[in-house]
Amino acid sequence: MKIAIRMDDITADMDWGRFLRFQSLLDAHGVRALLGVVPDPRDPALSIDPPREDFWQIVRQLQGDGWTIAMHGCHHIYTTKRGGLFPLNHFSEFAGVPYAEQADLIRTGKEMLASHGIRTDLFMAPGHSFDRNTLTALRENGFTGLTDGFGTAPYEYCGLVFYPISFNRSSVIRKGGSGVTTFVVHADTMTDAEFGWYESILKEQDVISYAALREMPAKRAGAVRMGQNRMMAAAKHAAVRASELVRAGRKTGQGQTG
Repeated sequence: MKIAIRMDDITADMDWGRFLRFQSLLDAHGVRALLGVVPDPRDPALSIDPPREDFWQIVRQLQGDGWTIAMHGCHHIYTTKRGGLFPLNHFSEFAGVPYAEQADLIRTGKEMLASHGIRTDLFMAPGHSFDRNTLTALRENGFTGLTDGFGTAPYEYCGLVFYPISFNRSSVIRKGGSGVTTFVVHADTMTDAEFGWYESILKEQDVISYAALREMPAKRAGAVRMGQNRMMAAAKHAAVRASELVRAGRKTGQGQTG
């Protein structure tokens, strides 16, 4: 199984130490990832370091060096509790928002990137959540694809190409097989153990640059395929939520005295 890498939450005030550490790791193996750049970040959870004044210069340089850029929403602010067509999470900047507002967010974000010399036709939804209005607004604003959905090959739906992410990273490594998927990285929260895990993946697995994934042909998908994706996303959300509740229960039990 070929593996591509995407890095979410790229902003001027992200955790630069972790970002540069992961970038160096990828560079050492000749891998160029997908970077989800937030055009106008307003999410305080993403603000970690003082903003770098040369941020946009860095993004332009990375794009020129072969890294792929996606527009990661507009403000990265969750305004609804909807999961949309791919409910990995039950919060969204887009799903459940009226079409006109979504179109304005997408148009504004794209214009802001262009004002800094960044042009892209690839979209990355904050929280992985989007709906049919999002897809329509993306098409009408010149986007051709988005990084989401499950599968082992790009597929086309509603006039857009979906580049799939992995349902379970460990299963990908264990089972191998043919096809391609994407591992999602949030460098801001990576631990030393995770850096070590990715170093082993880069050494032992067939990790490709994201540009190579975008060159792969896409097969047309219909409502059945999207329904399967929706059920898988909902199941993963439920499993993650159950695991969190179990961990919380254990911590509560450990904190009790008899």
